[in-house]
Amino acid sequence: MLELLTPRRLVGLAAFGSAAVLVGALIFQAIGYAPCELCIEQRWPHLFAALLGAAMLLFRLPMGLSLLGALAALTTSVLGFYHSGVERHIFAGPDACTSNPVGGMSAQDLLAQIQAAPLVRCDEISWEIFGITMANLNAVGSLVFAGIWVWAFLRGRATA
Repeated sequence: MLELLTPRRLVGLAAFGSAAVLVGALIFQAIGYAPCELCIEQRWPHLFAALLGAAMLLFRLPMGLSLLGALAALTTSVLGFYHSGVERHIFAGPDACTSNPVGGMSAQDLLAQIQAAPLVRCDEISWEIFGITMANLNAVGSLVFAGIWVWAFLRGRATA
């Protein structure tokens, strides 16, 4: 069974996974779950991985590029773990999309902060099921995708 998982099929699997995450995110957005700044940042590495995988399959590019796919998947996984921590208030998120303390602010500064506030905050969970958020799913799923990219690289070296 494992012999069916050729390096190219593994690349396709990892790239399809990233593409599926993007489509899922866009579906959630279309049904009313607006993304925060960190959500958007997590999408870019998935887009890169999906496009890289498609290019590798279409143009039969070398398997060494699989390491770039792994790096993209690891990047979005790290962002997902960071976002998960921000959602759970384990650590502070970026000022642009989290709540800021108001102590010691002038009325003018407070009004400016309110007017600049994002529509969707990174430190609030907008969707979860069984205590698992979209950021949690992205963090773990992308780690799996990174493993698949590395597996493709290793299988490609073994068959070269």
